[in-house]
Amino acid sequence: MDRLKQIEELNQFLLEEMPRYREQAAQFPHTVSEQRRLLRSLMNLRPPMPLDPAFLRPQDKLLSTEREEKGVVDGDRLPGTPSDQRLALWQGDITRLKVDAIVDAGNSALLGCFCPCHGCIDNAIHSAAGLQLRDECGRIMKAQGHPEPAGRAKLTEGYNLPARYVLHTVGPVVGRQTTARDRADLASCYRSCLELAAEHGLKSVAFCCVSTGEFHFPHKDAAEIAVGAVKAFLETRSPVKRVIFNVFQDLDAKIYRGLL
Repeated sequence: MDRLKQIEELNQFLLEEMPRYREQAAQFPHTVSEQRRLLRSLMNLRPPMPLDPAFLRPQDKLLSTEREEKGVVDGDRLPGTPSDQRLALWQGDITRLKVDAIVDAGNSALLGCFCPCHGCIDNAIHSAAGLQLRDECGRIMKAQGHPEPAGRAKLTEGYNLPARYVLHTVGPVVGRQTTARDRADLASCYRSCLELAAEHGLKSVAFCCVSTGEFHFPHKDAAEIAVGAVKAFLETRSPVKRVIFNVFQDLDAKIYRGLL
């Protein structure tokens, strides 16, 4: 089956579940790139609900093919920093990293981003992992019965990601000024993720820049808190042996290079 037909069949499956989007979907040209954009949009919009294996099998096949086409980056092979070989800095797409767990910075609903094709890390991770990730998050949050507070962490499978697991954390939303509570909550995000990773015997974790995007935490302050919290944790006896600071913007890369 060619790529276009494969994608269009997945789109039709989702449109049968969500017929209210048929009119908008009909406006997408029948090209691979546009139909793929439609598929990502529909996946972003779909609420957590039971998943049909008839959809999951071709979805997983498509996502695994795309994963290999993007190229998997082995986190264990990244060079360590001069001062500490347990720490590494890598600039790129976090969904390419092969590690025990990557960190997703979400909101308090912890269900992923529902804005079609939004550029946030939450959207990127859920889109690459597949609909199983939102379904598992939905079951966790239903059992919890209340929104996820800032500074804590949850663990799920990685599904179609190279990473085995995803650590989900909610960072603080910063107003006009960064408060002491904001700083404490951000440090707690890093500690909570590492503690949960250690609890499950994970050895490598890759962090995104928690709270620096939509939540407006100042980049330099956030990096200093992140590096400090991680270094302090690595001084404890823990199975976590490698922490990667994953950055996307040049600004963050420059800041972390200075700190590390």
